[in-house]
Amino acid sequence: MTVTRQDFEDAVAAFWGAKQLQNEQSAIRDAVGAGTAGSVRGGKHFDVIATLLAKFFLEAGFPPESIRVASGLELPGYYRPQKQWDVVVVHKDVLVAAFELKSLGGPSYGNNYNNRVEEALGSAVDLRRAALAELYPKERPWLGYFFMMQDGEKSRKPVRTAKGALPVDGIWHDTSYQDRFGIFCERLMAEQLYDAACYVTSSAENPKPIELVESLDWRHFSAAINARLTYLKDLGIPG
Repeated sequence: MTVTRQDFEDAVAAFWGAKQLQNEQSAIRDAVGAGTAGSVRGGKHFDVIATLLAKFFLEAGFPPESIRVASGLELPGYYRPQKQWDVVVVHKDVLVAAFELKSLGGPSYGNNYNNRVEEALGSAVDLRRAALAELYPKERPWLGYFFMMQDGEKSRKPVRTAKGALPVDGIWHDTSYQDRFGIFCERLMAEQLYDAACYVTSSAENPKPIELVESLDWRHFSAAINARLTYLKDLGIPG
């Protein structure tokens, strides 16, 4: 079975504890738990999203031991020895895909906003530079970024920019945290730091995902993953 829109919406709902993915979720969890992949991390909000992403690669024929969602998640960097990603698919020494999964919640969105930006930038820049240093010699690494922001009044409200030594880019004026993260993710993609990005807002009260930027929606994100799988299939991976 392919990964569906309903799978995605159920996974977002499960992130908030609103519902559980039962039969299929358990089957994928068991499959990914085989070999060196390890079991899906217990008690983590992003377990369900990680499992959903694993399904793409299981359905494409990658063996469970190539899909890592709990252990063996460290990948070599350039500015540091290793960095732990959230989902890693490695097959015959080819980095098929690596995903960073992050969220931002209230009530104090500003406390962690800059941290999330810096984390995403640092992870991508470090790995891209490591690839230039031929630490990933077989195929160009493929990176995915999934971000969920808690939907609420404070995340929708425009944020004042401080008066600094120099004026900020005008694009940031009168923007909310939700707006700002959309701009950030669009720029990540424009700079080709990530090959695919999905940005949604949601809440426990209304878990149905809201996709504020069309180019960052689930449809584009899943299409990019499937395009990567088609590319590798034409190269005989997995084979």
